Amino acid sequence: MILDTLQEADRYAALHPGFAAAFEFLRNAPLAELEVGRNEIDGSRLFVMMGHDLGRGHDKAKLEAHRQYIDIQYVISGHEEMGWMPLAACRSVDVPYTAEREVMLFADRPETWFAVKPGSFTIFYPQDAHAPLAGSGETRKAVMKVAVDWPR
Repeated sequence: MILDTLQEADRYAALHPGFAAAFEFLRNAPLAELEVGRNEIDGSRLFVMMGHDLGRGHDKAKLEAHRQYIDIQYVISGHEEMGWMPLAACRSVDVPYTAEREVMLFADRPETWFAVKPGSFTIFYPQDAHAPLAGSGETRKAVMKVAVDWPR
């Protein structure tokens, strides 16, 4: 798991072949004009899920994990809080993984909670269980979905 500001994103570009394109998109795309939901960038290799949601609070935020995609969650506006726990520490599967949904949910509670301010992002790898939307009020967010297996 990584937490930083978009201003510092270049230091992470070398960690995955799709990160440079994802950060370039976040810096230059008209995020305010994109539709809520899936917006295509580079087919199944890279796309963005735009969200405008109400925070659920710590009690209702669910830990989730993915296998095929790395999440780069960029907060545009609002008060976002997230929870985190190593996937290996998760013991109680609530909704099993399916490739169609590309997510599994857990009944476990995060070990760590943190604020993600506007202009900041998190990177969650498949080994990171994360609980987004744990803050309060409205949050506008861009979730970059970067394929783990980056086909050339």
